[in-house]
Amino acid sequence: MAREGAGSGGGNTSSGDSGDDSGGVSNGGPGTDEAGSDRPEATAIGDRSSSSPSSSTHSLSSLRYLLILSRPRFWLYLAGPVIVGVVYGATTVEQLFTPITVGLFAYFLLPANVFLYGINDVFDSEIDAANPKKADREARYRGQRFVPVVVAVSAMLSLAFVPALPADALFWIAVFLVLGAAYSAPPVRFKTTPLLDSLSNGLYVAPGIAAYVAVAGSQPPALAILGGWLWAMGMHTFSAIPDIEPDRETGIRTTATVLGERPTYAYCGLCWLGSAVAFAAVDPRLGALLGVYPLLVAVVAASSVSVHRAYWWFPAINTLVGTALTMGGLWVLVHA
Repeated sequence: MAREGAGSGGGNTSSGDSGDDSGGVSNGGPGTDEAGSDRPEATAIGDRSSSSPSSSTHSLSSLRYLLILSRPRFWLYLAGPVIVGVVYGATTVEQLFTPITVGLFAYFLLPANVFLYGINDVFDSEIDAANPKKADREARYRGQRFVPVVVAVSAMLSLAFVPALPADALFWIAVFLVLGAAYSAPPVRFKTTPLLDSLSNGLYVAPGIAAYVAVAGSQPPALAILGGWLWAMGMHTFSAIPDIEPDRETGIRTTATVLGERPTYAYCGLCWLGSAVAFAAVDPRLGALLGVYPLLVAVVAASSVSVHRAYWWFPAINTLVGTALTMGGLWVLVHA
């Protein structure tokens, strides 16, 4: 997603924040406790300039801000692929719950989301001033000095996996971190380069690949990686559709702003169709499940449903699809 989610999407991310809180998975997505006007209580969350009766109140306010920043609705856009990767990489039930698998899930559930969406918000503060999503479902970054520090710490927490994971798994964690930073941060800022903004959001499947390698000791099928990457590209670009006008107003060029709304639906449909075909080559049942996505985008494009409304359906849809993938993998694991 366009940094909401995900992708999310997985995965899965406006030019910026669309994945998102999908998911998750979600978290794929994000909570709604700040819905409504941009009231002082929400807009100054975590800002030292806001008045607070005590330092403990300020700390709670900062924690609440970070929680909202992490897009809870989209948490599963990163953590969900870890579950899927573990299930399909395991050959015994005992491999499902180990310190490594639990640690990967915990990291990609919260710290990785703080990193991914935090760096997005820090470098998008001017753009987000005109983004309506920031007024009703998300928190605006207003220059709080602690936020970049927490984002950096969230990234560095991944170093805890270095002594415990094989090099091939660490490679995919590095892919996630590098693309997550490069998407939003100068000098590259992939989010401002049409097509690269979409391609780079394959990062949402990197946690799942890392988890698969950690459990199986080998890479997943190449076609499964391709299918997951295409899924995340479609999810990112779909989630950027609601941001077309805000991005155009601020001069941001993305795949969605260049194509326009209806051609972007077609682009997402092609990504998701390619994903379904790739997964079908691995297992026809996987292809059938992923075939839900091109059908969904066709329905949205052909109906009167607002894309702004449909955007918030995907965290639940991604969670259902991810659950089906997981349950199918568990059934095979138990009965094979």
